[in-house]
Order: sequence, then C-alpha cells, then structure tokens
Amino acid sequence: MHPYRQLTSDFAALSRRGAALPWGGFAPLPRPTLAPDAPKALIFSPHPDDECVIGALALRLMREAGFRVVNVAVTQGSKRERQAGRLAELKNACAFLGFDLVQTAPNGLEEVNLDARAQDTAGWSDKVKIIAGILAEHRPRVVFYPHEQDWNSTHVGVHWLLDDALVSLGPDFTCYTVETEFWGQCDDPNLLVASTETDVADLIAGISFHVGEVKRNPYHVLLPAWMMDNVRRGAELVGGQGGGAPDFTFATLYRVRQWKGGRSEPFYQGGRTLAPTENAGGFFT
Repeated sequence: MHPYRQLTSDFAALSRRGAALPWGGFAPLPRPTLAPDAPKALIFSPHPDDECVIGALALRLMREAGFRVVNVAVTQGSKRERQAGRLAELKNACAFLGFDLVQTAPNGLEEVNLDARAQDTAGWSDKVKIIAGILAEHRPRVVFYPHEQDWNSTHVGVHWLLDDALVSLGPDFTCYTVETEFWGQCDDPNLLVASTETDVADLIAGISFHVGEVKRNPYHVLLPAWMMDNVRRGAELVGGQGGGAPDFTFATLYRVRQWKGGRSEPFYQGGRTLAPTENAGGFFT
C-alpha cells in the first residue's frame, strides 16, 4: 500500500474529529490595547459568520497594527425566525475575536440582491443611505466586502450596495478596499495573506459560535483545507504563472484597491504576498 492512503485517512479522521469538538462558549481571546484614534477596518458581512470566514487579514490588522475592526452585519440571514438567534451568535463570535459590531437595522437589511437593486430603486436607495451613513460615521481606513462575482445573491448584492454607497459619498471620501471571496472565486486577486496556525484556529473557533449554522453543516472545520488551497491558487494567481509555492500553509486571497476620487483604482501593480513575519499594518499606510 502506498503512503498517500494513510495521508488521506488522516485528513478524513481529522475532519471527523473536528466536527465533534465543542461549539462556541470559549472565553474571549486577548485583545490588544487600542488607541482612541486607532485606524478602523470595517467588514461588511453579507451574513453572520462571514466576519470569521474571510477575517484573516482583519484579525492580523488588529493584532499586529492596532486596528479597530468593526463588523457591520449587513443582513442577519434570510430566515426571519433565525435572525434574532443569528444576531446573538454573531455578538458572541465578535466578542470572542475582539471585533466591534454594528447593526444596519434591528433584524438586518432584507433583499440585498441585484433584483432589488434593479426593481426597487426607492428601497435600494434607503439601504445605500444606511451603508453610506456607517461609512461616513466611522471613516475607515480599510473596507472589506465581497467581490462582484461571489456567486451567492446576497454576497453579490452587498458588493454593489457598498459600491453605490461609496459613490454616494462623493470624490473626497477615500479608503482602501479589500474585496473578499468565499462562494465564488475571484479571477484576479492581487494579495495573498498568510495566517499562522494560531490565527486559523481562532477563526475556526469564532465560526463555531455560529452554532445554528455549524450544527447542520460543520463547515468550520473545513476552513484549514480552504486556506491551504488558497496557497496553491495564490502561488500563481498572485505570484505569477509558474511561480513557486510560498513557504507557509494557510492563506486567504483578496483583491485590494484604493477608493479615491469617487472610484476604485489600483494602488500597486501585480500581486503581493503578506508573509506571517510581516506587519499587516504597513500595507495600508
């Protein structure tokens, strides 16, 4: 028998073992002391749990550069009977990781998708004003939101909701934008962000606070596999075709640009890698 059968069996056993571990209920992680005027990174999450799934860079910004990370709960899911429960789970997950939390509405926004954008212009305009108000209040240095082809209708809707809100703020509003991927891969990411084993473990534990979701599908324990595949993809998508594999195991892919003059534009050419030994904050100064 060749050794790869044992390797495959080990992966399967780890997945089963992870699915049996406790969900949430852990004490909050140590949080760095943040300055009153700490730069802010806002995560506009289409659903509760996205703040953990795509939160690798945000976590590094908080831990390494003293950023205040604020998760904006754009929606609280589409099942109204679960919205209150999902909010409670989200509060616990954010408290565990050290993220602040802002709601867009008592039960989150509804119908954040391209159909609503096209057919309910008045309702969409109200949503844009809510998001623009949050941006204007917090004046973030960095804004996280899904890229335009992230497959899930709410993820795509949040992309265009943010785009419309940023446009509405006029040409003087500036920030760095970090477009995320989860359901649909981004064709042109330009940043590969490594995560340590500790950071990955903390993100998995954060997802586990979303008990109602992981109870029906223990996707939290698949995060390491997804992040390992990101290293494979990122080696060439970011590093260049034929590039060598980076010397780390876990990573997340992003598309980073700068919003200025009322539009999105690149602020560097080609792709870049943020290694575990670098300070994430230097990237956005």
